[in-house]
Amino acid sequence: MANNNEEKATFAGGCFWCMVKPFDELPGIKAVISGYTGGDKENPTYEEVCSETTGHYEAVQITFDPTIFPYERLLELYWQQIDPTDTGGQFYDRGQSYQTAIFYYNEQQKQLAEASKEKLEKEGPFKDPIVTKILPAKAFYPAEEYHQHYYKKNPTHYQAYHQGSGRAGFIKQNWGEKKDE
Repeated sequence: MANNNEEKATFAGGCFWCMVKPFDELPGIKAVISGYTGGDKENPTYEEVCSETTGHYEAVQITFDPTIFPYERLLELYWQQIDPTDTGGQFYDRGQSYQTAIFYYNEQQKQLAEASKEKLEKEGPFKDPIVTKILPAKAFYPAEEYHQHYYKKNPTHYQAYHQGSGRAGFIKQNWGEKKDE
């Protein structure tokens, strides 16, 4: 963390392609990187992570200025991108590497993540239990370059995937319009 006004947040929410756009280019967001975390293999490849042998999750690491975009707002936006009740993955993508998790970097992030999860369980639109894990941050490995900012590099394919996977419909049904923009 380069300065006092820069922190990191890491969220696993299924396919990382769909987890960049909602956070990208917002005030106070300095970077959003697709990658892998939570596993034991150093520098895993996409193919290794997809093989479900490394223990990694597909995730995004967000560098942000908490004085402009507080961690609590990141959490709120994160919950609105996922199905936090799905134990088997997210939408079209199945398996451990596509499960949801919040990776915390300090005790404050852990407490805020736990509080936001409890609030979602009590007040959110879901009847089933919230199964998203809250875990200590581990090494984060950036994904291959072709995965970075996929929504910008391949907008037609990204939009087809976002719609076809069921994510867009789920977000609209549970959170209304524009929650994934």
